[in-house]
Amino acid sequence: MAFDIEMIREVYEKLPAKVASARKLVGHPLTLTEKILYAHLHADQKQDNFGRGKSYVDFAPDRVAMQDATAQMALLQFMQAGRPKVAVPSTVHCDHLITAKDGAAKDLSFATQESKEVFDFLGSVSNKYGIGFWKPGAGIIHQVVLENYAFPGGMMIGTDSHTVNAGGLGMIAIGVGGADACDVMAGLAWELKFPKLIGVKLTGKLNGWTAPKDVILKVAGILTVKGGTGAIVEYFGEGATSMSCTGKGTICNMGAEIGATTSTFGYDESMERYLRATSRADVADLANKVKEHLTADPEVYEDPEKYFDQVIEIDLSTLEPHVNGPFTPDLATPISKLKEEAIKNGWPLKISVGLLGSCTNSSYEDISRAVSLAKQVSAKNLKSKSEYLINPGSEQIRYTIKRDGFLDVFDQIGAKVFTNACGPCIGMWDRMGAEKQEKNTIIHSFNRNFAKRADGNPNTFAFVASPEIVTAMAIAGDLTFNPLTDFLTNENGEQVKLDPPSGYELPPKGFAVEDAGFQAPAEDGSHVVVAVSPTSDRLQLLDPFPAWEGFDLKGLRLLIKAKGKCTTDHISMAGPWLKYRGHLDNISNNMLIGAVNSFNDKTDFVKNQLTGTYESVPKVQRHYKASNIGTLVVGDENYGEGSSREHAAMEPRHLGVRAVLVKSFARIHETNLKKQGMLALTFFDKTDYEKIQEDDIIDIIGLTSFAPNTPLTLELSHADGTKDEIKVNHTYNEQQIEWFKAGGALNIIRASVRA
Repeated sequence: MAFDIEMIREVYEKLPAKVASARKLVGHPLTLTEKILYAHLHADQKQDNFGRGKSYVDFAPDRVAMQDATAQMALLQFMQAGRPKVAVPSTVHCDHLITAKDGAAKDLSFATQESKEVFDFLGSVSNKYGIGFWKPGAGIIHQVVLENYAFPGGMMIGTDSHTVNAGGLGMIAIGVGGADACDVMAGLAWELKFPKLIGVKLTGKLNGWTAPKDVILKVAGILTVKGGTGAIVEYFGEGATSMSCTGKGTICNMGAEIGATTSTFGYDESMERYLRATSRADVADLANKVKEHLTADPEVYEDPEKYFDQVIEIDLSTLEPHVNGPFTPDLATPISKLKEEAIKNGWPLKISVGLLGSCTNSSYEDISRAVSLAKQVSAKNLKSKSEYLINPGSEQIRYTIKRDGFLDVFDQIGAKVFTNACGPCIGMWDRMGAEKQEKNTIIHSFNRNFAKRADGNPNTFAFVASPEIVTAMAIAGDLTFNPLTDFLTNENGEQVKLDPPSGYELPPKGFAVEDAGFQAPAEDGSHVVVAVSPTSDRLQLLDPFPAWEGFDLKGLRLLIKAKGKCTTDHISMAGPWLKYRGHLDNISNNMLIGAVNSFNDKTDFVKNQLTGTYESVPKVQRHYKASNIGTLVVGDENYGEGSSREHAAMEPRHLGVRAVLVKSFARIHETNLKKQGMLALTFFDKTDYEKIQEDDIIDIIGLTSFAPNTPLTLELSHADGTKDEIKVNHTYNEQQIEWFKAGGALNIIRASVRA
């Protein structure tokens, strides 16, 4: 029986009436996205024909999922909320804090010792508050969720941007910060601006070397890293129904890389097959009874331009495999053009490492298709030219592929199998020689390829591709190799060509596992004690942030004016810093150390206006804080792109930054700033970015009458005695303004519990 089957049954029982009500309200046929959103309105939310991209709406998600790096801060906040138990089904998954180095056995053993304090904390908090706990080695959160918890037509939030992976099983699943998760676990409404809708019509059928990954690589090239911001992407068409459920998950997973709120597919036979294969026949049976409500109304897909804000059409029959990168996931290159682009741009041609896995591409189908290529190494007397590393998505996947002999095949080509965890994809890769910062190329089936992301080396050129292309190019060891057309020279000097990959949608013998790694919580957790040592350098209980003083912010200094791409990796790096995710003061020592200072093009090197010297960003900010001086951070376009990590908002708040002013925000980061009581502002005129000078003293005027849709004013006092006045926008609604005034949303929760 599936987890939380009674909750799922209740969702389906109420779904037909809710969909009918919504259809009557809006007066037209509904997309799948609209059906799920309207079916999950919070009880206190008044129904309306909500304005896409305009209306703030309160929702009631069905469940919450958290990975260990973000769960620490989410649960530290929840502990302050005063609730005895989570209000909705919730889970914690230990997948981030495991370094990939020597292989699964050694790495997992080391991680369970190194992070024992954190794992024990997460386990005890989960036990106390009724949260399901997935132990280290159980698998990557999004693969485990797809295998165990995702269900068609459901709504979930998760403290990781790739929560969207569950869209492959027909969910609306959205990445959020820990404060949002805290709200929902505490039984409160979850707020989201009603999204715009992008429809992607898939015609034809995948064939040969082309994989589901190539669909999203193509879409990323079309929409760019911010083209999906504020929108939900809904895939449909014969190409969608011909694809596997896990393939759909891959596409939804990387939707985070176009800034989309989430992506989803309508319920179909592939989802039913996956549910039954993962021991959830009960969910499939329930879904079949309401399946007309688990996809869009027929009129929508017949005339999509009438119902979506934007429509993209892709013919899968003619789609080429793509390789995206380097340094950004939206630089999309068809495989036929890769050699030309690589030579023209001077990309390092030798592939040093190929990496398979991550939450994006670690399904049985992915691995079986990669194995079909690995088998050809011995069959065609080849020798793999690149190192090859594998991260299985879950213990169930690892156990099944071991049973079916796949790991033996990988072993024959010299592959190293890491723990069922994120590993290199999240920067937890202790790569030998990376500290030398040598220029090199890697290719992986992950989702992100920002500079320094995988191994900390800014000169690692990382390319994103399907597991099939990753495997073929790792065998060739050459970025210019096109497996569709090119030959390889085998050990006998013969010219041989790789056969196209083949594989299985689901394991022919079924999935198998001995210990999936799940730990159920105590029925009554009131007796469970959660202890945090006051001397710990890994965990720190939270103190409430101070409320707004009640007047305009004056005398602020400029901390940094960031130039170009500034993702959450630049604001709060992962990798070795992950160990401090439960200790706000310690992790704040990485604040903005990856951001490029526009005044000198250097990272972690900003001017301290109090001393005139240049020092690291956290050191300068701590000096300002000690001197009771607030600061302003200025950024470029799509500021806060990438991970959902709320540390990128909490660190500036903790160290005394008062406002962040940018050309545009990524959705999750803007919300995280608001939740923590920060001012998230955008330039009314983007060219005013140039007016910000290094020695400016800044006043933010208009806060005493802070109101929705009313701009604020920045007064800039320059070092030469001149002044500038600029207008800045914000997207705060009345509730979010109350968060600001209270010093953060959590302070309001605390107050409501005390009341």
